[in-house]
Amino acid sequence: MFIMTITVKIIPNAKTSEVVGYEGKILKIRIAAPAIEGRANKELIKIMAELCDCAPSEIEILKGHTSKTKVLDVPTMTEL
Repeated sequence: MFIMTITVKIIPNAKTSEVVGYEGKILKIRIAAPAIEGRANKELIKIMAELCDCAPSEIEILKGHTSKTKVLDVPTMTEL
């Protein structure tokens, strides 16, 4: 398994959690959780784990813990 670094922009307090699409090279994701006490980060990790078909513990936020723009390490099955 290989690791891929991806930049995401989250929109907290959305009606539903969903992937919106790309904004340039940044993946845009709506998050239903509020951006307080790490709730939005937890929801983001849950969504990314479902997308990557992996365990949430395999997703790591490298940068942007308190920002709307975050850099994540996510596992991938093939080398890119």
